[in-house]
Amino acid sequence: MLSAESAATVRATLPAVGASLDAITARFYDTMFAERPELLDGVFNRGNQRNGEQRRALAGSIAAFATALLDHPDERPDHLLSRIAHKHAAVGVTDDQYVIVHKYLFAAIAEVLGDAVTPQVAAAWDEVYWLMAGGLIAMEARIYAEAGARGGRTWRRWRVVERREETADTVSFVLAPTGDEPVPPAGPGQYVSVRVELPDGVHQLRQYTLSGHGEDGLRRITVKRARVEGSPDGEVSALLHDTVAEGDELTLSAPFGDVVLEDGDAPLVLVSAGIGCTPVTAMLQHLALTGATRRVLVLHADRSEAEHALRQDMERLTEALPGGERVLWYEEGACGRARSGRMDLSDVDVPEGAVVYMCGPLPFMRDVRAQLLRAGVAARDVHYEVFGPDLWLGAA
Repeated sequence: MLSAESAATVRATLPAVGASLDAITARFYDTMFAERPELLDGVFNRGNQRNGEQRRALAGSIAAFATALLDHPDERPDHLLSRIAHKHAAVGVTDDQYVIVHKYLFAAIAEVLGDAVTPQVAAAWDEVYWLMAGGLIAMEARIYAEAGARGGRTWRRWRVVERREETADTVSFVLAPTGDEPVPPAGPGQYVSVRVELPDGVHQLRQYTLSGHGEDGLRRITVKRARVEGSPDGEVSALLHDTVAEGDELTLSAPFGDVVLEDGDAPLVLVSAGIGCTPVTAMLQHLALTGATRRVLVLHADRSEAEHALRQDMERLTEALPGGERVLWYEEGACGRARSGRMDLSDVDVPEGAVVYMCGPLPFMRDVRAQLLRAGVAARDVHYEVFGPDLWLGAA
């Protein structure tokens, strides 16, 4: 996919470019938003811009894509692009925005690397960029078509029919579609974007897993108030917690996400920590509604039972499965069948040939993935969902 001449140049310059990617992406975002501030209104997450996560995710994705092109020159690494394409579709990215990104990204490369960016180097990395962009554009077109959307327009209004306080920091909203248009289908594990207007007039998007569904097209999202020590609460989650009541309306996208539970007979291991329980709960509901008889091992870790959102749903749905079993870990106040401390699989019977789906903080997932591999689970059978920019791209 990458020409031989460009491949040689990329291979020779990848160490230098890779070492400078954080500076390049920082310059890229700063310049682009200074000249195109409208992109922060309803497209880019300004919270992730402030904490640097989006910058690090972009740098990691570029490095992983270029490395994959060099390691497997006869194929485009679409497996690395699928997650990005779904995230882009969830915020309504359009083809023309790739031209804007190209302009500012390559200007940042030239500014940071200076004279090292010869015409040959620029041409080689330009080829990498458009291979990556072309793959994403094609994937996003297909994803939009499957969602019945045109030009990134996937938005519709939903009415809050019930507000449920799950824990002190977590609330669920049960939503009903407005209007008569058919509701696009959602796979177990997918998420939607919620679009809100903040007090300063800027629109922001955040993604929330569809943690359940009901009759007549009802759907549920579960929102944890984002708290970071020393920083303000997450602006969108705080707005939803503090202002949204029954009868209010929210703007939601169609469902997206490439981590979707696949039907089959293989044993399942569903792993979560904290608010990572939301896709697992959706998967458990799907299994219960479809009468699944496969073995399902549910593993969840949390700070305490009181902070375990959707705990009753997870317990009820697991017990409804003939092959269901659960093991819980609480760092504080563990009692009954729950274990104390952090998730430790050393004495857990992980089924042979299991397929794993997991969601939670990155350090937690890295640790549990290593434990699962030691227990004999194949790396290809471990699927993970990341809330926010994927800072683990290519690691699994």
